[in-house]
Amino acid sequence: MAENTPQTLQNHTRFDPFFHGFVVPVFLINVIVSIVHFVRSMSFDTGWMIVVAIALLVGAVKTRNYPLKAQDRIIRLEERLRMDSVLPEPLRTRAGVLTEGQIIALRFAPDAELPGLVEKTLSGAFPKQADIKKAVVIWRPDHFRV
Repeated sequence: MAENTPQTLQNHTRFDPFFHGFVVPVFLINVIVSIVHFVRSMSFDTGWMIVVAIALLVGAVKTRNYPLKAQDRIIRLEERLRMDSVLPEPLRTRAGVLTEGQIIALRFAPDAELPGLVEKTLSGAFPKQADIKKAVVIWRPDHFRV
């Protein structure tokens, strides 16, 4: 998505064509081909090819997930700092119980909407992360997410 395109709930997720459209399918096909090859000629070598194919697939997925987890930690820190400056005192002290997922979803709320959404989140009005995102009226984009 181009950064000049307004970000919304419908288009905020990122699809990496190289990773999702090439790397993962190639590794999945490699696992299937390895299994077919093993079934056709069972041996230690063809069995080991399955193990290596699965390891490559898992390695690719983990390699993608590690930076996402680091970004989640950074988002959590940024949002806690923002909450410290935006939320009124009673809410600020209670905001410490928000889960990582709730904090990450609240990043899309502008400063004016944040106190109300935090209050509703703390009261249990939003059981899922997606519910928080749906409640945001004026979307605050995050173009830096990988």
